[in-house]
Amino acid sequence: MKTKTILFFADLCPDSPPFVTQLEQLKVEYEAVNIFESMANFKRFLKLRDNHSAFDQAKKQGYIGIPALVMDDEKVVLDLEELQKIFS
Repeated sequence: MKTKTILFFADLCPDSPPFVTQLEQLKVEYEAVNIFESMANFKRFLKLRDNHSAFDQAKKQGYIGIPALVMDDEKVVLDLEELQKIFS
């Protein structure tokens, strides 16, 4: 069974709107998970963040690591340039 692409984001994060806009322009389908909408969403994100090496650099720099697009192969995309390379 194919898993769905998931976008972890927060309305308060200034990086989320441009990331979402880029996803829409590239016509990428995803499940949107606002990490501050519920404790369950926040815990779901923390479990991923604490166990995936893609977040290591963000954590070292003191960032949360959102927006984060998790793809079917468990690849995590954290920036617009990488997003553009993958979906263009």
